[in-house]
Amino acid sequence: SSSTSSSSCCPASRARSSARARMAAAEANESVERGIELLVEGLNRLGAKDADGAKTVTFGVVFKDEILEQQLETLVGSLKAAKKRGILDFKGQMLLQGAHDSVVITLAKDKVTD
Repeated sequence: SSSTSSSSCCPASRARSSARARMAAAEANESVERGIELLVEGLNRLGAKDADGAKTVTFGVVFKDEILEQQLETLVGSLKAAKKRGILDFKGQMLLQGAHDSVVITLAKDKVTD
């Protein structure tokens, strides 16, 4: 019985494809990390300290900020990634303009710079 698969024909091609995929993944991760950095900077600039020393700001203020708008490729993606890493918190899974403008975003105390 012959069990040849199309992936076994070209090991060099597979290796190049795998290397490209790793590079693309590394670039995407770098982009996510940079987005989170920009978001943390923006939340520090826009937010107000609460009684616990964390910074809070509403999504509407963040969404309408011209600096973040120009710097971030995807605000929603950066918010989700930062929430997943415990850098910030907000109610719900995703925030959408208009519907969630009054939702408070809280930046973790250890990320507050001033």
